[in-house]
Amino acid sequence: MCAGHHDVVPDDVDPRYSLANERTFLAWVRTALGLLAAAAAIVAIDLPWPDPAVRVIAGLLALTGGGAAILAWARWRRVEDAIAAGAPVPQPRSHLLVALAVAAVAGAVVVLILVA
Repeated sequence: MCAGHHDVVPDDVDPRYSLANERTFLAWVRTALGLLAAAAAIVAIDLPWPDPAVRVIAGLLALTGGGAAILAWARWRRVEDAIAAGAPVPQPRSHLLVALAVAAVAGAVVVLILVA
């Protein structure tokens, strides 16, 4: 583990909190994998869209997927540290970033559908 971080949950902390945090982390990882799969899929199939547009959308999806995975780990670590310290769980900062990235991709896809 990282230096200075708690490797186990203290005895006086209900382990269900840590397990819930882990489930949330895994949900974010599944989301990241879904975004990466979508990026690969739109490049692999023959879409009636200009190739540069397909590549930009695939790139945005892949970047969002990679970013979501990194943000998931950072959030998991912050929450684990808060649980171990008995502190309040920090507010999420990454949800808006991922939502905006997905909305941008959705907007680009809608434009391509209407134009193609």
